[in-house]
Amino acid sequence: MTDLIIQRPTNAPTDSPTVIMIMGPTAAGKTELAIRCAEQFGCELISVDSALVYREMDIGTAKPSAEELARAPHKLIDIIDPSESYSAASFREDALSQIQSTISRGKTPVLVGGTMLYYKTLQEGLSELPAADESIRAQLEEDAKAFGWQVMHDRLKQIDPVSAERIHQNDPQRIQRALEVYEISGRTLTDFWQQQSSQSLPYNLVKIAFFPEDRDLLKQRIAMRFHQMLELGFIDEVKALRQRGDLNLEMPSMRCVGYRQVWEHLDGLMSYDEMTERAIIATRQLAKRQLTWLRKEKNANFYDVNQAIYLKILKKLKNLL
Repeated sequence: MTDLIIQRPTNAPTDSPTVIMIMGPTAAGKTELAIRCAEQFGCELISVDSALVYREMDIGTAKPSAEELARAPHKLIDIIDPSESYSAASFREDALSQIQSTISRGKTPVLVGGTMLYYKTLQEGLSELPAADESIRAQLEEDAKAFGWQVMHDRLKQIDPVSAERIHQNDPQRIQRALEVYEISGRTLTDFWQQQSSQSLPYNLVKIAFFPEDRDLLKQRIAMRFHQMLELGFIDEVKALRQRGDLNLEMPSMRCVGYRQVWEHLDGLMSYDEMTERAIIATRQLAKRQLTWLRKEKNANFYDVNQAIYLKILKKLKNLL
């Protein structure tokens, strides 16, 4: 027996296959637990990370090392070029395919990563949002140029406070999309999410959620990891991406945390020290947003982050699997 919380499917047999989800903020130690699951139980790993999908972006995304990938290969890593886009809908389609493929081989899938929107989309399905409207989008861009994205975020806060809390004020693409949806339909993005048809997964879900109690320690880990990235050659990695000539800061790949700051440093817009500070702050803000999402995750098993907890979780999973 196990005392793990298990989310059972609503319209499927109780002996449905088990899928493990390892969630948590950046730098929380998710990858190590996932690799141990692969080594001890023969599980197969599926990445849930919107940055790891890109090739040529290894250091700044904290992609598992070659040694780690040799120990436990991850699906949905290095699947597209940085010049391409990858949506939550694309992830859902790919993840469902990988989950079914893994189960068909008699293995247990372990989804691991911190892109909480991907987890939400995978579990709840996709909302039927209105198509983009170029005229409304152009008007919103004009307003943003005139008043700034902070004012646009404030506008969103008045219309849709739930989305405004979830979308960072420095994320113009998502602010614009939320406002655009409202202008087109008269309905908020939150309303669409809440009214969407449920497409629940036909699996028993075991959600392992790392929720660090010591936030100062998490901040230290984030800072330490970014300094390690710099030592490993992160700046050279961004230089190589810039030299391709087909990438810019408006692309989703280059908006990944750290890449924008290093790019702007190479443009001479900020010093090395300022770049380092801004990248660390941006990563902390990302972790804060991830924790906000995680706090609302239903039927999750929450754990603090420490070495001893791995053994405890693995013991519980062994009893389950």
